[in-house]
Amino acid sequence: MIPATPSITDRPSELATDISERLNRAISEHLLSAFAPDNTKSLRPFSAPEAAELLGVSGQFMRKVHGEGTIPEPKDVRAGRRYYSAQELWEARQILEKTSRTKGRYVPGRKDSERLQVWQFMNFKGGSSKSTSTIHLAHYLALHGYRVLVVDLDPQGSLTSMCGINPEIEFDGLTVYDAIRYDDPVPFSDVILPTYFPGLSLAPARLLLSEFETESAVNSNPDQPFFLRIRNALAQVEDQYDIVLMDSPPQLGFLTISGMAAATSLIVPLTPSMLDVSSTAQFLELAGAYMGVIEDAGAELQYDHFKFLITRDEPTDVPSQQLTSFMRALFMDRVMAATALKSTAISDATMLKQSIYEVVRSEMTRATYDRAKHSMDAVGREVETMIHQAWGRS
Repeated sequence: MIPATPSITDRPSELATDISERLNRAISEHLLSAFAPDNTKSLRPFSAPEAAELLGVSGQFMRKVHGEGTIPEPKDVRAGRRYYSAQELWEARQILEKTSRTKGRYVPGRKDSERLQVWQFMNFKGGSSKSTSTIHLAHYLALHGYRVLVVDLDPQGSLTSMCGINPEIEFDGLTVYDAIRYDDPVPFSDVILPTYFPGLSLAPARLLLSEFETESAVNSNPDQPFFLRIRNALAQVEDQYDIVLMDSPPQLGFLTISGMAAATSLIVPLTPSMLDVSSTAQFLELAGAYMGVIEDAGAELQYDHFKFLITRDEPTDVPSQQLTSFMRALFMDRVMAATALKSTAISDATMLKQSIYEVVRSEMTRATYDRAKHSMDAVGREVETMIHQAWGRS
């Protein structure tokens, strides 16, 4: 039943309060239905062709290693067709890596001599697809055998909810804030949670994280500079991961700047519209000024890559393509070659708090699904190549 519209004669304060209460109740009811206490998010199985593609082998090779007993049969076999859980694929990688003549063929993570890769997604324009881009890249890398940690630096917790945890309904555990607060911080390992995605862990966020902004504004202890809080926290767990992906809030505050000081590479997602390009220019002007300030304060900023990622790309939209061409002409290879397409497949998946990798292809129009997945695969491959470049691999 739709509640009656409040009378326009109500006092503005009462009207705003009434609307807020109704909206909060409706949101809570919706979230409870989407995040029921007994509704644990899980990952779909992968068909044999998908499994072979993810492992980078042929279908014939998969049949061979099964026939030889090198890797066990998956539990899910229907009408003679194999379906693999992500965990089974993860375990198959470990087995195949041990017998591979080329080390790193199936488990491509970093070697002891290679630096932990910390990639930050940042922009203070809302709607630039920061969280969507972060979770898609995280899923791509985890499915390809990397140990990935996602760090949610946005108090709204969008990335946290994409990982299957609603930060304001059932979750009351430790968050990033507890590890970077100034008063009695906890070890960062106590904050990190495993996810339903093998190889992917989460440092969650909720509204309490916004306290870091207030505390940093009044903190005057030179021994605890705000810009080293995240870097020092990550140093505690760096031996456990290959790649860290950080999703920043849509503002240039202490959290974003602290992330910048911890990052080894930066990605600025932006949509090809004049408003977003202008907003990004202002953002980077401020970011550059803040970078100078924290460098003067003793922080060493060293980025392997500083890239723009075009998001919500519409190849048939002439004005947006003109802006994309303008960005490429101006910044050349600083703009990633791959773009994240504007797609109903990605939009529909995101509404269900999923990535395109969690969607079953048969549940969508196949051409739409394929275009969206190929787009996100291309972004993932390009970032993977840049990561290997940072590690000094050919």
